[in-house]
Amino acid sequence: MSNHLKFYIDGAWVDPAVPALLDVIDPSTEEAFTQISVGSKTDVDRAVAAAKSAFQSFAVTDRAERLALLKRILEIYNERYEDIAAAVSREMGAPLSFARESQAWAGRAHLEATITAFERFEFSEKRGSTMVVKEPIGVCALITPWNWPLNQIVCKVAPAIAAGCTVVLKPSEIAPISGIIFAEVMDAAGTPKGVFNMVNGNGPDVGQVMAGHPDVDMVSFTGSTRAGIIVAKTAADTVKRVAQELGGKSANIILPDADLETAVRKGVEGCFGNSGQSCDAPTRMLVPADRHDEALLFARDAAETFIVGDPQAEDTVLGPVVSETQFNKIQRLIEVGIEEGALLVTGGPGRPENLNRGYYVRPTIFGHVSPDMTIAREEIFGPVLSILPYETEEQAIAIANDTVYGLAAYVQSGDIEHARKVAARMRAGSVYLNYPEWDTFAPFGGYKQSGNGREYADWAIHDFLEIKGIVGWDG
Repeated sequence: MSNHLKFYIDGAWVDPAVPALLDVIDPSTEEAFTQISVGSKTDVDRAVAAAKSAFQSFAVTDRAERLALLKRILEIYNERYEDIAAAVSREMGAPLSFARESQAWAGRAHLEATITAFERFEFSEKRGSTMVVKEPIGVCALITPWNWPLNQIVCKVAPAIAAGCTVVLKPSEIAPISGIIFAEVMDAAGTPKGVFNMVNGNGPDVGQVMAGHPDVDMVSFTGSTRAGIIVAKTAADTVKRVAQELGGKSANIILPDADLETAVRKGVEGCFGNSGQSCDAPTRMLVPADRHDEALLFARDAAETFIVGDPQAEDTVLGPVVSETQFNKIQRLIEVGIEEGALLVTGGPGRPENLNRGYYVRPTIFGHVSPDMTIAREEIFGPVLSILPYETEEQAIAIANDTVYGLAAYVQSGDIEHARKVAARMRAGSVYLNYPEWDTFAPFGGYKQSGNGREYADWAIHDFLEIKGIVGWDG
């Protein structure tokens, strides 16, 4: 509890300039389990000033020094691993096993990937008589979401440090405790004063202030497209770089030559993971029209195996969604799906049986969904899958690309060459063929309204660098 009410600024835990508290809600009980302080412009100004002062010396540190720091961070992260998992489980309602094996693991895996990528990263390149050098962009404002807290914090902080930048982090105020523990990790690792700073708070009072701050050189934001637009507009006044990883409505094309039952079952699992709260989840399943009804049976059977309940129970597969706001949004969209004529295959409105409190959502499958339905177009961010029939491969590709989003796409086929050809036509930043393992060295980011920039490994390091051409290098 000692640091829940403090911010981490200039190498120390400090009180907010103006005391203001916010309850942190356990979504499995709907009750507050702790409080955090929320910041203001004064706190942001102080954190940015610390980062700006530290940048002068940190920017000129060598690779060995920054690499040693990242390795110390990884070492302390591993020491605090169980604390991190427990925090994520409590603040998000994630089953403890999932919090440990996926949420906390993601932070560790991305630290490891960044270290590996940084060890071989080239910061200069000779082109003719010009030396092209890559230099740290400066002070970076990092605004992270609640759904994969450690994944997104590490995917921003680690590459920024590798690049030689200094940072101010604002974790989500909905799931902030894991972010506070991460700040404790940074402190224990001996991060130089001012290199890493953290201010908790909401979007308008902290996030937007960071985005518009004249001494911030870059904003890296992950969250909703709506919020991303606000961040970009705010940052535009000071012409700073904005990297965004935003929403998605990812299509999962199951081609006729795929094993339908396996593809459908794994597709349901991919959609429902993390209680459906992943921006790249395969939420639109496209199946051949002549096997549509068969696919619905496979999907129903798969969905009904997902045990929803107490995050601390060993057999729980899906916990609650994160907040009352999210719960109400998901309920509204499920009701809209029914009203617009989609076939409710399983699930539906309300909590699962035997659960009378907590933001629990019934795992829901819709069939006979048409591309113009709301549930096929809006990001639901819950365990809700829409299944759409298609007549031809051309139609499937057209439906898949008919969205304002472009974060991810999925293709299932018994012929890898066939899958590759379809993947080439997907307008998405990531395309996953036949449900591969998570690759922390693959670029991650979106087309269209899913954002810009790329995260993971060396792709992320590039985002935090400026490019300078020194012409006439040879004299």
